[in-house]
Amino acid sequence: MLLSQAVHTLPERLARLIWGWALAWWRIVYLGAVVLVLGLSPSSYGRLGRGLMARRIYLETTPILLGFTVLAALLSLVITRIVVVTALSYGLSRYALEMVIRVLVLELIPLTAAMFVAMRCAIPSGSQLASLRVSGRLAALDRAGADSVRMELLPRVVAAAFASVTLAALSCVVALVMSYLSVYGFNTAGLVSFTRMFGHVFSPEVTLVFALKTLFFSLAIAVIPMTAGLYDLGKSERRSELGGLARMFAVLLLIEMISLVGNYY
Repeated sequence: MLLSQAVHTLPERLARLIWGWALAWWRIVYLGAVVLVLGLSPSSYGRLGRGLMARRIYLETTPILLGFTVLAALLSLVITRIVVVTALSYGLSRYALEMVIRVLVLELIPLTAAMFVAMRCAIPSGSQLASLRVSGRLAALDRAGADSVRMELLPRVVAAAFASVTLAALSCVVALVMSYLSVYGFNTAGLVSFTRMFGHVFSPEVTLVFALKTLFFSLAIAVIPMTAGLYDLGKSERRSELGGLARMFAVLLLIEMISLVGNYY
C-alpha cells in the first residue's frame, strides 16, 4: 500500500516541481518585460515618477559608492601585485599588465559590482516590496487608482540597475588607475605604452561585450529579487526567496560564460 502511494505521488511531485520551476521563470520574464515597457514609456518620467526614481537612486547608490570604490582599489592593488610578481618570476613581465586588465577590469569587477549591489540593495528592496504587499500597501495604491508597479517596483528596479552600472564603471576606472600606479608609479613614463595596451585589450568587439555584460548583470540583479517580493508565494515564500537567489546567481553565471565565449572564442 505504501509503495503504491509512493509510486503515485512521485509523478505528482515531479509535475509540481516542473510547474513551480516554469512558473518562477515565467514570472521573471514577465516582470522583466513589464519593467522594460514601463522604463521606455515617457509617462513613467512625469514629475512624480522622476522624484520617486531620483530619491530611490540616491538612497541605493550613495551609501555604497565610497565603500565599494575603496574595496575595488584594494582589490586592484592586491591582484596587480600578485600577477606582476608572478609574471616577473616566469619572465612574462610584458604580459602582466594586460593580464591584470583582462582579469580584473573585464571579468571580476563587473561581476563583483553586480553581486555587491544585489546583496546591499536589490535583495533588501525585494524584501521591502514583499512587506508592502503583505501589509496591503500595494493593493491600496491600486484601489486608489495609482499604479503600484510604476510607483513602487519601477523605481527600485531602476535604482538597483543604476547602482550596479555606476559601481562597475567607477570601479573599472579606479582599477585602471591603481594598476598603472602599481607598475609605473607616480610618473607619466609608461603612459604611452599603457594607453596602447589598453586600446589593444579594449577592441570594439570586447568593448561591446563588456558593455552588454554589465547591462545584463544590472538587469538580472535588479529584476530577479523583485519577483519574490511582488508575488504572493504563500507558505513556500521563504523557500522561494532562496530559489530566487539561486536563479539570480545562475543567470549571472550564464551571462559570464556567454561573455567569455564572446571575448575569447
